[in-house]
Amino acid sequence: MKKFFYYLLQWTWQLPLNIISGTIYLICKAMGKKQERFFNAFITYLDWNQGGISLGQFIFMKNNHPNKDWTYNTRIHEYGHTFQAILLGPLYLIVVGIPSSVWCNFFTGWRKKHHKSYYDLFCEKWANTLGQKHTGLKMTDIDADRERHKKPVQ
Repeated sequence: MKKFFYYLLQWTWQLPLNIISGTIYLICKAMGKKQERFFNAFITYLDWNQGGISLGQFIFMKNNHPNKDWTYNTRIHEYGHTFQAILLGPLYLIVVGIPSSVWCNFFTGWRKKHHKSYYDLFCEKWANTLGQKHTGLKMTDIDADRERHKKPVQ
């Protein structure tokens, strides 16, 4: 029954986004891109420099990331965003998409300087919580980027 409501809400609340991302998914499939089902979502792995992006129930992620923990965590995290899309409907891009994109693309230096994790932003932390809740999987080492930038103890 949960699966039914997941798809019902994805294809009503998120209809325009799922039509666009579903089309991209099908184009990538025709191009032979690596794809997999991850719980109720569909992941496409792309050869790009981005991390991951969730558009409705379709997730697009970096292919062959050298850090397997990153891939594991990102799948769970991006799946969490699919539930934010269900909860927020048409407001998803405004409440989550835009802040997430700005945080990712324009605040890298600030996060490093202030020892902040990418997951400190409200919508990213929330995606982690939802992803872990709905998969039953536990993310590993999610504060690695904060730890990497800490000043050594003198």
